[in-house]
Amino acid sequence: MQAPDFLRSFLTFTSDHKQKASKTTSHEAPYTFNSARISLEAVCTVDDTRYVLGASCKTEIVGPDRDLWLDPNADFCIAASSDEFLIMKSWITNQVEVMLHPPSLGRQPERQAAKIDETFTDFVIHVVEAEAEELADATQIIEASYAHRPLVARIEYDDQGRHVIIDHPVKTMNVNPRDNVYQTDTGPIIVPNFDRDPERGLEVGRFELAFEAFNRPEWVEVLIRRPTPVEPGSAITADHYAVPRRIDGVRNRVLALT
Repeated sequence: MQAPDFLRSFLTFTSDHKQKASKTTSHEAPYTFNSARISLEAVCTVDDTRYVLGASCKTEIVGPDRDLWLDPNADFCIAASSDEFLIMKSWITNQVEVMLHPPSLGRQPERQAAKIDETFTDFVIHVVEAEAEELADATQIIEASYAHRPLVARIEYDDQGRHVIIDHPVKTMNVNPRDNVYQTDTGPIIVPNFDRDPERGLEVGRFELAFEAFNRPEWVEVLIRRPTPVEPGSAITADHYAVPRRIDGVRNRVLALT
């Protein structure tokens, strides 16, 4: 059996503004060329299409000798397939207005979906597969956790006629050898929401960020990030992992890289 080796898996997108004008930034870049290599947080396969989630970073200006962080600053992460991408940005609240550069492009969206060839001059998804052992039960999962083995969780289920497999590194594993209990608590991952109208009609626009937790092989609970009132009744919202969803009929597996 194989599983992604997330320590060696990346996505790299390249912007060459001499070839294609920027459509995703809010500032004039000091240089016309940049490649960003980003570690992967998750790999999600829907039927025959593979999507990946890149690690979160902060919005920045690349290359000057000071004042690197944009103000207001946003969390930034990107999900992508071989031909589509979804940039998800999150500011202090959902009401922050940041214009794209040039401003004639309009307000910068919090979810920006597009075709890769419309925006980037190169885009590479590099997933390294490693040999892995499926851990058969709680006892083996507990032993592997105490042995500091790298673990990958695989969540597999069917949803509205679509087959979904989500692979991701287990960053937090709770274990209890006294009662033979384990529980994952890890993320972010991407979870498809087939009830969601995708941005620009692109399938990548169905994805939402979530954390996951499971302690049985047949179900998982995910905590989805959505705009959430900062206090009850408030019209001001901020992106927060706040919406629980239980998915039954799942096959959960914990894999140890060998």
